[in-house]
Amino acid sequence: MQGGASAQFSLIPMNLAAPESSVDYVNTGHWSQKAIAEAARYCRVHIAGDAGGDYTRVPAQDELHFSADARYVHYTPNETISGVEFGYIPQTRRPLIADMSSSILSRPIDVEKFGLIYAGAQKNIGPSGLTVVIVRDDLIGDARPETPLVFNYRALADHQSMLNTPPTFAWYMAGLVFKWLKSAGGLAAIGERNRLKARTLYAAIDASELYRNPIAKDARSWMNVTFVLRKPNLDAAFLEGAAAAGLQGLKGHRVLGGMRASLYNAMPLTGVETLIAFMRDFERRYA
Repeated sequence: MQGGASAQFSLIPMNLAAPESSVDYVNTGHWSQKAIAEAARYCRVHIAGDAGGDYTRVPAQDELHFSADARYVHYTPNETISGVEFGYIPQTRRPLIADMSSSILSRPIDVEKFGLIYAGAQKNIGPSGLTVVIVRDDLIGDARPETPLVFNYRALADHQSMLNTPPTFAWYMAGLVFKWLKSAGGLAAIGERNRLKARTLYAAIDASELYRNPIAKDARSWMNVTFVLRKPNLDAAFLEGAAAAGLQGLKGHRVLGGMRASLYNAMPLTGVETLIAFMRDFERRYA
């Protein structure tokens, strides 16, 4: 589909829930909040779980309280801004909806545990503008009458995603990425590589006296490693030195500040090792 994952914030309730329906959402950060705000325009939203104001953890399974009449349960497995990730798949009797924009194809997943998975392509699949939607057959066919035809899951499925002209270049690039993933050993191999990248960087941060990761260890993201300098006055020097060393995009999101290293599939282990070498050198010179 088109429109990015943000379009799905609206299209999910439009396709799966009537106006008077209750839906459950788990709030774990920026993107969860965006999805909640949009869903509230279309139906009654119940917050089934909350990570708290600092968003440094995810709620445990026994902290989730679902509505008896919810049409679905929505959660964000990985929050890119704060670097928080679910280490488990929530258990629920209602269809589970997941925004996997930043975690899809990063490791194997059990698709059968979900009612619907959606993901913007721009992290691990291809150019932005393409959105992958994987939806269970029994959940489509009940879209609200006012849902535009090009956003109706049944219409899209019946036309093999070609109800209108698709973003052909993005499709082509995605196909090349899928071939690359297979040649690299598939999702099992990619998952082990991603696990190693994240573990190596977190170990370097934890061993440092200058850098600190604020996220609970059981909720640390594989894809987005956030960290702060214990001496914030060094942030500008750190970023300037990193850029000079060829390390780009390390400035944290404007909402939180600090630093963020995104370790999507395209980032090789050598990139992580280069970042760690720079971090250690910077610490020796400035700590």
